[in-house]
Amino acid sequence: MLCTLLAISQIDVTAVASAKNAVSLMESERFDMYLLESWLPVTDGFELCRILRERHPETPVVFFSGAAFDVDQKRGIEAGASAYVCKPDLNGLLGSITQFISQGEGVAA
Repeated sequence: MLCTLLAISQIDVTAVASAKNAVSLMESERFDMYLLESWLPVTDGFELCRILRERHPETPVVFFSGAAFDVDQKRGIEAGASAYVCKPDLNGLLGSITQFISQGEGVAA
């Protein structure tokens, strides 16, 4: 559903199901931004964020997560996130995305 919302907002999205798939894809393609969930199978979003930061330090990383406690938000920012938006704040998510990229450019979710 999130991919559909972003597509309606004219944001191209490539979605993957795991951190392993994300790392593999980012090695073969270039993205304007990464959109993460903190709760991922095997490797959580915080660890994935650290990996992304090591390999692409200038690319914005935004969390859109159901983990909404202050400690979760702090962990995301400490891991290197550019922003941390709590679900279901879709307006906040779209605002963060447009803050970091122009409408119509690609996002990895």
